Amino acid sequence: MTTVQEAAAVRHGIWVFCPAVGAAAAWALKLLAGWVTALSWFPFQGVFALVTDIPEPWATIGAFAVGAVAGGVFASFWASEMLTVEVSHDRVTLHKDDRVLGFGSDEVESVFTDGKQLVLLSPEGTELAREASDLSREKLERAFTGQGYRWRDADPFAPEFRLWVEHAPELTPDVNALFTARRKAISKYEHAEAAELAREIRRRGVAVRDEKKRQYYRCER
Repeated sequence: MTTVQEAAAVRHGIWVFCPAVGAAAAWALKLLAGWVTALSWFPFQGVFALVTDIPEPWATIGAFAVGAVAGGVFASFWASEMLTVEVSHDRVTLHKDDRVLGFGSDEVESVFTDGKQLVLLSPEGTELAREASDLSREKLERAFTGQGYRWRDADPFAPEFRLWVEHAPELTPDVNALFTARRKAISKYEHAEAAELAREIRRRGVAVRDEKKRQYYRCER
């Protein structure tokens, strides 16, 4: 079996790097608070004044603590977006944010990357999975071809995708509703929610891909 995932330095380092950066940024803002309160035109004066009123060493301790927690939250979000791909002769397994998607080799006709998304196609041409990641295209290609899977250079169905518009006549009301909900999630940068809605749309026989916050679809059945 071949496993493709982010380097260990990235997977483990974010839990040190992000809290450290967050703590440093919060401490820097604490140092700037006194200067900012002297600028009458600067917004949020009340917030900065409140910071300057906190006695030391509590102001510094608080800044480090709040910044570190914020950095930890960001690290958690970053980790949830990481994709791990396990490829063997008889199975492909995708791990992301405690979610596991598994497919037998007989279910996977071919594999390709579309931008930063890994796509698995079935023999019928339906998309089994379309998952975003920062994994190396070259490493993914070697992993799949090394285990006997067909690798494509591009999406063979790319010309069939159409721009989604409200109440698209080709789609059923429930699928249009999912697209509407997904548009809201994308506008709010709720990536996990948008990905889950895309999976729901895919389960209804419609492939979905994004380009600059626009949604495109392809009816698979």
